[in-house]
Amino acid sequence: MIMNGLYVVNKEGRVVACKSACLAFDNDRFCCRNAYGTPEKCKRTTYSMLFKEACPSYYSYAYDTPPPLVTCSAKEYIITFCPSNWGHSST
Repeated sequence: MIMNGLYVVNKEGRVVACKSACLAFDNDRFCCRNAYGTPEKCKRTTYSMLFKEACPSYYSYAYDTPPPLVTCSAKEYIITFCPSNWGHSST
């Protein structure tokens, strides 16, 4: 289940990605900034708990403390955010 406002749809109307509550609502509480910019004030929300349930090993808000992520020993990495052929059919 993806809550309204937290998803991205493609041209066909299919859900292709999720947004954080911070990105979707631009709210200090969800973004852990200003008055909510400390671990004592920035707490998990309904939205972060939804993501945590789906992906327990990943950060769901700024001060989340998930179990250790997989670490790599390489000295260099290539990060691809959106490959040039992404979203195009291979046929």
